[in-house]
Amino acid sequence: MSFPAIMVLLVAVTGLIWLLDRLLWAPKREKDIDEPVVVEYARSFFPIILLVLVIRSFIAEPFRIPSSSMVPTLHIGDFILVNKFAYGIRLPVLHSKIVDTGEPERGDVIVFRYPKKPKDQDKPDVDYIKRVVGLPGDRVGYFGKTIYLNGEPVGQEVLAVDEQALPGYFETRFEHLGDDGHYIVVDSDKRPLEGEMVVPEGHYFVMGDNRDNSNDSRYWGTVPEENLVGKAFLIWMSWDWNAGGIVWNRIGQSID
Repeated sequence: MSFPAIMVLLVAVTGLIWLLDRLLWAPKREKDIDEPVVVEYARSFFPIILLVLVIRSFIAEPFRIPSSSMVPTLHIGDFILVNKFAYGIRLPVLHSKIVDTGEPERGDVIVFRYPKKPKDQDKPDVDYIKRVVGLPGDRVGYFGKTIYLNGEPVGQEVLAVDEQALPGYFETRFEHLGDDGHYIVVDSDKRPLEGEMVVPEGHYFVMGDNRDNSNDSRYWGTVPEENLVGKAFLIWMSWDWNAGGIVWNRIGQSID
């Protein structure tokens, strides 16, 4: 059972116990008799659990970065916050959109549920994080480590070889995608998967910033709108065992 499902269940159980006590049991209880322990716990924990559920479901949710697919933007051990209302307010567990608040823009870093359904599950529930490259209707190509949008190459500037960020021969580049652009890394010795496709309506083409080490839309296709979780916007904690623990200079960085 997923964490949101557990939270919804706890809210329902504690809320029901508290309500039944207020309506049925408390009026019949003698004044000098203490309320049952289960009622006391339900009354105490219900508002706390409800508040956590509301914040995580509709405002912001924390995530931990488990892989290097978004280097140099995000590192393994980064803990980030995701804006849950950027692309619509959705019901927890059901993921049904109840209020439309916006759509992803090219260049956004998004969290989404992996669109391929696992064999042993009814719905995909594995969260991925990537950058939006193609919007619905775009013709997206990737050739020679360069993105092509509707036939036009996305500009890049080669900045440096970054031996510290990752082992091997990696170039750091600045890519002019979206309004502000962002940094990416490419492995000059690795041949990427190349090709072109048109993004279907209601879908998004996503890629990792670590272009030659990312499992993304080049391999498994586009992300449907109903799989969106939210927009990543802040690193609130970063932990690196090799660096001795907390990486202080990454805390508080915005995600662009």
